Amino acid sequence: MRDAGYDSDGLAGLFTEDAVWDGGSFGRFEGREAIRNFFRGIPKLLCFAVHYVMNPLIEVSGEHATGRWYLLESCIFAEGSRAVWGAAHYEDGYAKLSGEWKFRKVKLILVFWTPFEQGWAKKRSVVD
Repeated sequence: MRDAGYDSDGLAGLFTEDAVWDGGSFGRFEGREAIRNFFRGIPKLLCFAVHYVMNPLIEVSGEHATGRWYLLESCIFAEGSRAVWGAAHYEDGYAKLSGEWKFRKVKLILVFWTPFEQGWAKKRSVVD
């Protein structure tokens, strides 16, 4: 993923210092440094991934906001070189700090994470 321009340090900078990234069965990480370390390890988990994030619903109230996004992802789990389809939605919280919007909370809620060759009708999740 690094070859495709993946930058875990830049990605971590999008979060507040006290942010929480909660990926359910992918783990929960509290604080920017823990989130940075998680994203540094992503290439060992997913050696290929394409995120299709769509249909945002964002509500702003002053210096805070919430968001909900839908995710469709094709990826390859590094272990076993497994092709996988994923669908989920994100429940986000944002904070405006010094004029910049940052993630304060990201929660990934899985719908399915299924082997490509089986599809979600036969096997709904490979990560439980």
